[in-house]
Amino acid sequence: MTTLVFGHKSPDTDSTGSPIIWAWYLNQIKGIEAKPVLLGEPNTEALFMLDRWDLDKPEIIESVAADAPVVIVDTNNPAELPENINDADIQAIIDHHKLVGGLETKGPIDIRIEPLACTATIMWKMIGKDLAQMPASVKGAMLSCILSDTLEFRSPTTTNEDKAIAWDLAQDLDVNISEYAAEMFAAKSDVSAFTEAELLRMDSKEYEIAGKQFRVSVLETTSPGQVLDRKGALMDAMPGVAEADGADQVLLFVVDILNEEATLLVPNDLVKSVAEKSFGVQVEGDTVALPGIMSRKKQIIPNLKV
Repeated sequence: MTTLVFGHKSPDTDSTGSPIIWAWYLNQIKGIEAKPVLLGEPNTEALFMLDRWDLDKPEIIESVAADAPVVIVDTNNPAELPENINDADIQAIIDHHKLVGGLETKGPIDIRIEPLACTATIMWKMIGKDLAQMPASVKGAMLSCILSDTLEFRSPTTTNEDKAIAWDLAQDLDVNISEYAAEMFAAKSDVSAFTEAELLRMDSKEYEIAGKQFRVSVLETTSPGQVLDRKGALMDAMPGVAEADGADQVLLFVVDILNEEATLLVPNDLVKSVAEKSFGVQVEGDTVALPGIMSRKKQIIPNLKV
């Protein structure tokens, strides 16, 4: 059977590119028939990456067949995977997030989780000398993943390994990192074609905090005004999205990549309380600026309090 390689729902650049990278490695180096797939429509930056490097958009799936061999990348959280994931035959997990628990396997598996900014960085290390055989298109995906997850090295999750590997790839591909990252972020920032509900789910993960279910959404942009101009409509859409997704509340953080700060939308007293307890700010009005806040994984989730 073909091994399916996929990341989390609401795929960003890393969850779109890393399945492509690892499927190439399994097919071309390990001799294992593999196929990259997605669990949703990729965001605009990921679509830009696919177009820029002439890569086919992977098929979008909603479930996996029982006993189908799969490799999970860029997550280990069952809430971000198909509901029947434990029916599949999980072969490996490659990730850079905290261990959540809840996945069940048919037998012993390979697991590689490292405190790096990007799954593709881990894959670069795992592939090693076989990178010499990797086509430029797949290397381009690898570079894109790292620049996206590190916000061109601005994110506090960035490590020296992420930087060194990105520079190595950029040199190999003859790519100017600053110019290419600016193109990527411009693509990510164009959200005009999306509804408010789509924006709230675009880069979103589910978390439980003190018995409350939150959908924690992050929009990274070089043009925060495009999003904040729609704050009223976004806040109006939050209750419907929360109810449909089984959450108590949607938290939306609009990350200004260039000014290195986030703005949290504050639609009600619950979010006001969360903001004040979590980030030590005084909230007045329906938004609050959070200077220096860039990373959901390292700065937002660990600090959330109800």
